[in-house]
Amino acid sequence: MIGVLQRGFKQGLQVTWTLGKIIFPVTVIVTILRYTPLLPWLIDLISPFMKWIGLSGEAAVPLVIGNFLNLYAGIGAIVSFDFTVKEVFIMAIMMSFSHNLIIESTVAAKVGIKWPIVVGVRIGLALLSAFIINLFWKGGSELAQYGLIPKTEEAPSAWGDIMLQGIQTALLSVVQLALIVIPLMIVIQFFRELGWMDKASGLLAPFTKILGMEKNASMTLVAGLVIGLAYGAGLMIQAVKEDGVSKKDMYLAFIFLVSCHAVVEDTLVFIPLGIPVWPLLVIRLTTAIILTAVIGFVWNRRIAKNKKGDQKQHEYSYDTI
Repeated sequence: MIGVLQRGFKQGLQVTWTLGKIIFPVTVIVTILRYTPLLPWLIDLISPFMKWIGLSGEAAVPLVIGNFLNLYAGIGAIVSFDFTVKEVFIMAIMMSFSHNLIIESTVAAKVGIKWPIVVGVRIGLALLSAFIINLFWKGGSELAQYGLIPKTEEAPSAWGDIMLQGIQTALLSVVQLALIVIPLMIVIQFFRELGWMDKASGLLAPFTKILGMEKNASMTLVAGLVIGLAYGAGLMIQAVKEDGVSKKDMYLAFIFLVSCHAVVEDTLVFIPLGIPVWPLLVIRLTTAIILTAVIGFVWNRRIAKNKKGDQKQHEYSYDTI
């Protein structure tokens, strides 16, 4: 019992250190960039294109902030403007697919996933979903009624205050990471040593098979769905080391999770904005399943074709000898 706790705690510390080395400096840098001319420049750059996805120019503000920072920062920016229900719903869908890009893409690179793939899939899904919703939904023209969400706070003016805010935010992010990852690793360690991990993977095997993955990737999917992409990456690091998750399954798991992760938290945070959240959840989950299943099917077919070709080549070489 004590040995399991110690091993799980040690693994949790190792994963926290691995991810914390990424999250801390990136969070400080992004927080500082928020108060530089870079964000206003990006907002001015994309504002003219907002009309193509059914949004006003002001919608560029929460979208850019949400993608640079996180959902909470994006939501804080939304309530600073008067948007229609349709606009808020479109922004909610877009930020569900694409938020906190810098940190989560950097974490993905640490696992071994190429960050352009993560960024490309997330932004592509955000733009495509917004275009489709704007094309087919003709309602939602009334102004959104926001709940008890505080508006964005006044920005600090001095560089020292900005730096201090960045360091405080980064420290809180790492502490939050440790509070989630360390207990998770202890639980996973218990699961492994009691044999429950194999049982859980067996129960989830039909679902992972639909997505084109082996059953040993199931716990990674569950962790990402429940606690998010960055924290789920911690479990993926361990899964690659100890469970033998293949590179293909690692990519498929991340493709699924960039489309749909932290489904409970990322869905509930939009309730105070006065939009329907069930369609938000259904769209994310359906998109993740279809996208991953299609890519997994094509990938597995290609692997099988290559194996068949290699086998024929081997037989031909043997016959000629």
